Amino acid sequence: MVDMISFKDWEKMDLRVGKVISVEEIPGADKLYKLEVDLGKEFGKRTLVAGIKEHYKKEDIKGKQIVVLTNLEPRVMKGTKSEGMLLAAVSDDHKKVFLLQSDKNIDIGSKVS
Repeated sequence: MVDMISFKDWEKMDLRVGKVISVEEIPGADKLYKLEVDLGKEFGKRTLVAGIKEHYKKEDIKGKQIVVLTNLEPRVMKGTKSEGMLLAAVSDDHKKVFLLQSDKNIDIGSKVS
């Protein structure tokens, strides 16, 4: 069963549309990519570390608009500071991972609600 959260907790999350500017390998990381994501004027560019390497080639991610949780506390993974988290749909067995995207282009930094 899933734990319920209040609407007030939902309102604390800041989800934005970002555009992936670059994708890099992280030495010694089999599952992680280092992404540079443009989140628009208010947030600028941020580095995200994402465990999607087994599911996406670098060239398939670069240029995509993705949904990013911007107000997650930074975390260092494999020596790289991650300043947010991308959102993806994941199958129960973790064999299928799909990045969340809008069905049409929208301004970078647009709020997701």
